Amino acid sequence: MKAMYSTGAALLLASAAAQPVQAHDGHVQDLTTEQQIAINIYEDIIAFRTARGHQQVPAMVSYLTAWLKGEGFANEDVMVTNYDSDGEPTQGLVVRYRGDGSSGKKPLVLLAHMDVVDALPEDWERPPFKLIIEDDYFFGRGTLDNKYGVMNLTQTFLRLKREGWTPNRDLYLVFSGDEETGMISTRAQAKWVAENVDPEFVLNSDAGGLALADEYTPMAMRVQAAEKTFATWELTITNPGGHSSRPRSDNAIYELADALTRVRDHKFPVRATALTRSYFAALGQSVPGDLGAAMRTFADEPENSGAIAMLQSNPETVGTLGTTCIATMLRAGHAENALPQSATATVNCRIFPGVGAAATEAKLKEVVGNDNVAFNLITDVTESPESHLRDDVRAALATSLLARFGKEIPIIPYMESGGTDGMHYRTLGYDTVAISGAGSRPQDMFAHGLNERMYVDAFLNGLDHWVIMLKELAGD
Repeated sequence: MKAMYSTGAALLLASAAAQPVQAHDGHVQDLTTEQQIAINIYEDIIAFRTARGHQQVPAMVSYLTAWLKGEGFANEDVMVTNYDSDGEPTQGLVVRYRGDGSSGKKPLVLLAHMDVVDALPEDWERPPFKLIIEDDYFFGRGTLDNKYGVMNLTQTFLRLKREGWTPNRDLYLVFSGDEETGMISTRAQAKWVAENVDPEFVLNSDAGGLALADEYTPMAMRVQAAEKTFATWELTITNPGGHSSRPRSDNAIYELADALTRVRDHKFPVRATALTRSYFAALGQSVPGDLGAAMRTFADEPENSGAIAMLQSNPETVGTLGTTCIATMLRAGHAENALPQSATATVNCRIFPGVGAAATEAKLKEVVGNDNVAFNLITDVTESPESHLRDDVRAALATSLLARFGKEIPIIPYMESGGTDGMHYRTLGYDTVAISGAGSRPQDMFAHGLNERMYVDAFLNGLDHWVIMLKELAGD
């Protein structure tokens, strides 16, 4: 059945795989076969609840391998790997697109992750694991992070294979299964890639992408060239406890609350690296209002208190200025009629490159100022260096943007406040930049939160992104 797509109209999709996309205003244009395939894959993989505790990654791997083998990828070029991720089974997927070797260049590796942060259906306005189209958006867990990347790279390989295209060097898809939790599959895959592929460089679909203005026009192409260090501590207070009818002056919950209040109120030092300042200088040219002005001011005067205050008050920019630590989980007490014998908070930090986990823990202990609070680092910390945006990657990206938008779009390297699979490839010495084909406005960024979404026009526009990039980097 031929599906339909409407530009600028609210869309309804009962089933992307079998039903037409109906427009409210009746103005439609045909979807191409490639667009329909992309929507089909997107819908199907959103339906896999690939969050920790549900063990759905293997089912998603089976689904993707069926697509790839069905389009002609040989069995020996589709490798499924099994891992134990902190007591839970998961899988990884590696797909080789064989080149003819005519360029004499090393392979390219392309990254995405198949798992997601869990979403509780009772908290969402729509079913999180069913693709919904409403008000020109796709809604569902993973629509941005990172099932768009998985779909985008998969449909690119399928499309190029159908076209009969042969790259001049090998290309590899490397999909991990637990990026959002232990990164066991990521670490193992990075080691395997280094030992068996040794690529020239690595491109990641899990960050970067187009920054869109309020009216959805592209402002800049963001390229993730560095990322902060991910580290999580458990802060615990223990206490003898007792009967709730006999309160005591010390209470584990109150002590922990006091410690968390101090963590909340502490601001780590502002750090103005060359990458940060160049990023704000470039992006500030297209961001309107006070925020854009603050970006430009900080680029010129990184000690300007007004600019710092504005940037730290914005969730989109606060992480770019330095280390951040935030409480994310709590557990305490054992009975409603007993004083708590323990209280524990999970505090997640995103540490500015070069600072280190040890220094951050020392500062947190100083801020808390209570020796009764026990600190337990519960993550394997990976500190990764900054990557270089190569000239050939920049040129290919510029070609892609010009083809997709008919005009030049600024290309701006930046430091990611979050963490991705890319850190493990950087630590092994590979230049790794993230250049997602997605586009989003700051107010539409709901990754890891409620009602995650992807703008339909941005979805469709991004489908050519990797096709153009790969033909530029591995074509004649």
